[in-house]
Amino acid sequence: MSTLFLRTLREDPADAEVPSHKLLVRAGYVRRVAPGIYSWLPLGKIVLENVAKVVREEMNAMGGQEVLFPALLPRDFYEATGRWTEYGDTLFRLKDRKGNDYLLGPTHEEMFTDMVKGEYSSYKDYPVTLYQIQTKYRDEARPRAGILRGREFVMKDSYSFDLDDEGLKRSYENHRAAYIRIFERLGIDVKICFATSGAMGGSASEEFLAPAPTGEDTFVACRTCGYAANAEAVTTPAPAAFTGEREALKVLDTPDTPTIDTLVAYMNEHHGLNITGADTLKNVVVKVVTPGVKEPETLVIGVPGDREVDFKRLEAALAPGEPAIFEAGDFARHPGLVRGYIGPQVLKELGIRYLVDPRVVDGSEWVTGANEPGKHAAHVVAGRDFVADGTIEAAEIRAGDACPVCGSDLSIDRGIEIGHIFQLGRKYADAAGLDALGPDGKPIRITMGSYGVGVSRAVAVMAEQRHDALGLAWPREVAPADVHIVGTGKENQIEIATQIAEELEAKGLRVLLDDRAQVSPGVKFKDSELLGLPTVLIVGRGIANGVVELRDRASGDRSEIPLAEAVQKVLEACA
Repeated sequence: MSTLFLRTLREDPADAEVPSHKLLVRAGYVRRVAPGIYSWLPLGKIVLENVAKVVREEMNAMGGQEVLFPALLPRDFYEATGRWTEYGDTLFRLKDRKGNDYLLGPTHEEMFTDMVKGEYSSYKDYPVTLYQIQTKYRDEARPRAGILRGREFVMKDSYSFDLDDEGLKRSYENHRAAYIRIFERLGIDVKICFATSGAMGGSASEEFLAPAPTGEDTFVACRTCGYAANAEAVTTPAPAAFTGEREALKVLDTPDTPTIDTLVAYMNEHHGLNITGADTLKNVVVKVVTPGVKEPETLVIGVPGDREVDFKRLEAALAPGEPAIFEAGDFARHPGLVRGYIGPQVLKELGIRYLVDPRVVDGSEWVTGANEPGKHAAHVVAGRDFVADGTIEAAEIRAGDACPVCGSDLSIDRGIEIGHIFQLGRKYADAAGLDALGPDGKPIRITMGSYGVGVSRAVAVMAEQRHDALGLAWPREVAPADVHIVGTGKENQIEIATQIAEELEAKGLRVLLDDRAQVSPGVKFKDSELLGLPTVLIVGRGIANGVVELRDRASGDRSEIPLAEAVQKVLEACA
């Protein structure tokens, strides 16, 4: 450490919000260059490479073969699949000196597909799985949380190519098993959740979420049947349709009822109803901007009044379209939509598409807007007084909601996406015309899977899940060294520490030696706690009595051991 390029900090960086951001900067693993862009310092680079090594070993073990594509890609490949437009502002676009369009790759489905098409032609060549570990680029609107949500990041992306759907399922399961092994080796606790495919396309999709209070993703879990899903992918069990008689629709005065709570109170007090917010139908207007479409679409979403529209769920449901808030100017251009009093009864004649929560089934009865200022309608029946254009999963999910599989209560937690696997199917093979000549001489359209692991994000996830008030606590497999030997600097302590370090290195251990002569023991101890190596050996005052101190960073256990046994005890601790 007397020559290591490292400076630790005692104060949290001003822009840091989450533990991993604070600690990785304070411990000198990364440094901010610009919003969402970070440099890796020596210890951080070692951790990053160790994560990549684990990923690479497990990918190779399952039969994957590593390739490497450029990050700078021509527009043509992404134009063919429509993603030059679909990705919207997320792409970093640029032109070369001749005016040709390029992008910095966010993912490489198109490139993998083209590579396989160029090299393989026979059914005998398949199946094959290719992968790369490479820097990706996405122009995040709000980069935050350090390397957790950056605009430049390292990712492992792999792609399977099979002759049929059964082969795709096998490749998918092989990747799933490999991911479980990867995260076990990295010491990352994960929850495997059903997920949406978004701009990637495809059918089956699962996310590996690392539970963390600071996570940006919400997921649900059922303790009864084991169901788990990202909140964006949760399906709502629909109640049975009601087929009995209902009262006729009534338009009622409802002055001064700007909220669902005030509406419910007024209806119950002045109109003799006995309703709750769940009996009201809230209609939220949004405008949907779809890449490649000039004019945004006006869309109304109907949800039970006791729930808010979850915009992340809405975005997932409408992808690649992007919903935006309907503002005052938009209402001015649509006088038929009476702000605050919108009901679905008039939407058909206004030519506005109406999508409802799955709970809004035929025969269900609601209190909703009457499309007149100061008025609401009661006994508004779905299927009789209005007909929706379809259902949409856009309402917020709550703890206690019914599991779509077994009906038990769902719990809700936060998590960080660390891996994602997709059964893509033939979307990209269709776009590229990727075929193999079958045994009968007829072409077989290849089916694909796509699988990603956030390599740099894994570093942040480990920091989120494995830290305490003192600093980081790396799992041994990815730590910058196996043991941190601290010579406190008095008498011959640094010399003894150096001798132990040399013996341990000779026996194959990776050692970080604190041999700084002009640094106080207190600073050295704080640095060892902050850096978070799994085993720490303190060569300090105990030398006078022939003992040194062995510490386990994760558990906090400490023990004095004879100096003569130090090498053997450290080897046992690191075994």
